[in-house]
Amino acid sequence: MRAAVWIVFVVLWTTLFSMASLFSAPSPSAQAQPGGTLPVPPLFLPLLLRSAEAVPTATPTHPPQSFASVPVLPPPTDRPAQEHPDLNLALRSYTPTEGHHGLVNYGGDTDPQAPQLAGMLSPPRLPPFRTLYQVYDWDWNCNPPAGCRGPLLTDYPVTLVELETTPGELLAIPSREPSILEEFKALVLFASERSLSFTYTRSDSAATGYLIHLDDFAVHPSLVERYRQLDADGRSQLPALRNGQIIGLADKGTLNVAVRDTGQFMDPRACKDWWNNYLDQCTVTLQRPR
Repeated sequence: MRAAVWIVFVVLWTTLFSMASLFSAPSPSAQAQPGGTLPVPPLFLPLLLRSAEAVPTATPTHPPQSFASVPVLPPPTDRPAQEHPDLNLALRSYTPTEGHHGLVNYGGDTDPQAPQLAGMLSPPRLPPFRTLYQVYDWDWNCNPPAGCRGPLLTDYPVTLVELETTPGELLAIPSREPSILEEFKALVLFASERSLSFTYTRSDSAATGYLIHLDDFAVHPSLVERYRQLDADGRSQLPALRNGQIIGLADKGTLNVAVRDTGQFMDPRACKDWWNNYLDQCTVTLQRPR
């Protein structure tokens, strides 16, 4: 603000000085007096203006974290996790779709111990749903044993959501009361710099229990490093996570979330399952898939 006021003052002063010089300068026909010199015309110097320097935006940083590990129940995954479409979401991918950008109710049974997505944010809350997506299915009969990407999943109209967060917000796992061992709630099955998959069991599989895919955020570097070390050592142990433990930050101000139950991709907007504390904001009812 002070720099801007000074610039305005300099501009006004220069303008007034120039106008005064025009009125007081001798006419071009004026002759030099004997022994004198010709009048010196006014000298105008270019005024160099520099805008106020922009304040650099601080780059979000990860707080120091250490990540423990727990034993994994056999059997291990039948292929490298990087190449497993049930663990590495990038192999399936997803595409935008249309729908209600808010909570929806499907009716039916409710699990009071389902992971609560509000627990990922600080403070816990129901954020805006910026973009809705459908995840692609995986065709295991195509090009066996690897399989290939199939058509879009259609059991639910939405199978992944982009949540709006505070830019640089620290993120945790969806909170859940039951533990997999001692104070640990979830087991990391895949981690990269931008993606994380974890289950609320000790099985090296997406086939049982709840599994969460988080995508397009800055995963904590220490977590990625720990996962890769344990993965290279044979996956007999994998990183374990607690409620509220920092797993990364939303460097883009968003977070993509997919939820699975015994392998099936569910609708992350379902209020009775993943947003139990916000049932009063659940005003849209959809037909439950068979």
